[in-house]
Amino acid sequence: MTDAIYTRLRQALGDSAVRRDGFGTPRAIPPSSEAVAEICGLAHEQGWRVRVEGQGTWMPPDAPADLALSTEGLDRISEIAPADLVATVEAGVGLGRLGIELARRGAWLPLDPPGLPRRSLGSLVATGTAGPLRHGFGPVRDHVLGATVVTGDGRVLTAGGKVVKNVAGYDLTRLQVGAFGAFGVVTRVHIRLRALSAARVMLMAIGPRDALTRQARSLMDGGLSAAALELRSPGPGEGPDWSLGLELAGTEAGVEAEAARSTSQSEVAWTRLDPDRAARFRSEVALAPLTAPTTVRIGVLPDGLDEMLDVLEGRLGPGVISAGPGRGLVRWSGEPTFEALRDLRGIAAEREMPLTLERGPWDLRQAIGHFGAYREGVGPLVSRLRETFDPDPTFAVALGPGKTEP
Repeated sequence: MTDAIYTRLRQALGDSAVRRDGFGTPRAIPPSSEAVAEICGLAHEQGWRVRVEGQGTWMPPDAPADLALSTEGLDRISEIAPADLVATVEAGVGLGRLGIELARRGAWLPLDPPGLPRRSLGSLVATGTAGPLRHGFGPVRDHVLGATVVTGDGRVLTAGGKVVKNVAGYDLTRLQVGAFGAFGVVTRVHIRLRALSAARVMLMAIGPRDALTRQARSLMDGGLSAAALELRSPGPGEGPDWSLGLELAGTEAGVEAEAARSTSQSEVAWTRLDPDRAARFRSEVALAPLTAPTTVRIGVLPDGLDEMLDVLEGRLGPGVISAGPGRGLVRWSGEPTFEALRDLRGIAAEREMPLTLERGPWDLRQAIGHFGAYREGVGPLVSRLRETFDPDPTFAVALGPGKTEP
């Protein structure tokens, strides 16, 4: 069957757009939304299961499937409009390359997900993985104006951006952000930009975790205006102390005033990082999750941060932790057991804290699900959405525990 699929894909896309991965699975690299639709329609018709891949640097490409569909061929930056602070970009464009092109035009996409700069824009949207800049600029969905999406049965849908009307009454754009590809393949995205800041300053404090979380709460209580406020656990060879990074962005005068106000009468000592050291800190936060096979994120109220950090360390064991103490998002990366992760999900559910399995090996994703058990009434809604956008289904995605579809 594998050889037959490979032959059909070559007939549809041409020899140069079809390969085999390391396990011999056919890998299609369509160059347009229409070509993606052709492959999805063919897969739906033939009953093939499809695994969608971006750059292959975040989610392990290990979901069992008859073929892999890569967004690598969707690599065009269609439009950048600095005056309007919007851009239209295909899903396979890497965030590192996009950042360079935007900076040349005086623009900025303030999203710094884990795995940057190797992540693709489509991967960022599909997983909804925001980084430290979420503190000052909001989650991924706040930056997505519209999207073109290909459904599991090969329809091309566009919503938001230049086309305002949504499809079938759904907010299609927001539906795709953080859905892990369950409702379609994102092929093109309209994004909201920011003007490049005149100044960016990174301050760092190092010390015991409790002292840093107290300092973070004090800053928030004082009305901190910052681009990012990120707590990071110590890395290998760094000793027992944690680090707290405070990033300020804006005008020269505004940044200096906020830096002086934020660090005055502080119980911790702050160091202003030079640009190279600031870039290394950002890189360490972004790349740390890739040192472990599994990453989970959990939402928690700022006042409950210390307790949740204790729970994570006690239940999941050693791991790399980064947390936004001002906005209540914690990310843990390590190698948990199934039982430990299941128990943590139960604790989070009892406290009504959202927990998402952002990445991990397929057997863990399938057993736990990206979102775990749904609240009462949510499961049927997700099932109807799946039937609408991916009937049968075609895409290999583990949304809930123990199955690849709701």
